[in-house]
Amino acid sequence: MAKLTFDQLLEAGVHFGHLKRKWNPAMAPYIFMERNGIHIIDLYKTIAKAEESAAALKQIAKSGKKILFVATKKQAKQVVADLAGGINMPYVIERWPGGMLTNFPTIRKAVKKMSSIDKMIKDGTFDTLSKREKLQITRQRAKLEKTLGSIQDMTRLPSAIFVVDIVKEGIAVKEAKRLGIPVFGIVDTNSNPNDVDFSIPANDDASKSIEVILASLCEAIKDGFEERKIEKADASAAEAQEAGEDDETPRERKSKARKERVAKEDEQAINAAVASKFIKEDEE
Repeated sequence: MAKLTFDQLLEAGVHFGHLKRKWNPAMAPYIFMERNGIHIIDLYKTIAKAEESAAALKQIAKSGKKILFVATKKQAKQVVADLAGGINMPYVIERWPGGMLTNFPTIRKAVKKMSSIDKMIKDGTFDTLSKREKLQITRQRAKLEKTLGSIQDMTRLPSAIFVVDIVKEGIAVKEAKRLGIPVFGIVDTNSNPNDVDFSIPANDDASKSIEVILASLCEAIKDGFEERKIEKADASAAEAQEAGEDDETPRERKSKARKERVAKEDEQAINAAVASKFIKEDEE
């Protein structure tokens, strides 16, 4: 994973916080100074907290679990769709459906409805419907795709959620906390970092700021995937080797044991001959 640098964050405007009058006192440890009425975030602390989050997310990915990304604000939508989608993680970039986590079975029913419509289209049932019915179903499918299409493969609750703006996505944060799901988030100077388990102090309003941090975290998640693949491959190879050894027939095992016994006897004979030679030389 490529580590974030001070210059990289500075160039992306990660250090720009909100106006002083909008600050949350809980963010005081992460504020470097005030300039022209705007709080400036301490980028060294941003780097430290980002690395801490990256390490935790990497372990979650390494265990094969899902992380749900949430960002419904305009400047973050496409960034999250590209980066989270690029590593096959579920994400929500439209309106957060109330009960997405706390009422997950209902959400899954809606997703299954979308799959049922796809099945109708595939098996030809859709073609037997009237134009009006087709139009209604098509509109319903489009609506479901827009809100739930990005979580279609999320068959169970995520092991963690990542939130770009914890104030705007307050409902998502509360649902996750209620279920004991770890919350990672970008926290600006108007946020309370204590509301999430892993906070990254940074500008959550600029697309470049969001992108540079998210890209680093997604890279860590990708590394976790790769390590998981390597470990699984090594485990499979070890199992295959062990199975191969167990596949020996009784005759092969007997032959192998006989060869080992003969080799051992030959070794003993050679050692005895060498010892006898030394004894004879000493006597002379």
